[in-house]
Amino acid sequence: MKINGEACTCSAGMTVLSLLEQRGNDPQRVAVERNGQIVPRTRFSQETLHEDDVIEIVQFVGGG
Repeated sequence: MKINGEACTCSAGMTVLSLLEQRGNDPQRVAVERNGQIVPRTRFSQETLHEDDVIEIVQFVGGG
């Protein structure tokens, strides 16, 4: 699995939500793309990851 362009030894079979929690990402403050498709936040706990997945996680940052 690749996450943000880097190889990851994350467990296949985990959900997007469990991946985010493992990495310390707040699920309410990120957007996730899996294999070129946006994963709706409502599906984070249902989308199961596979070894060959390519994941992009984008963190929202406030500023002013």
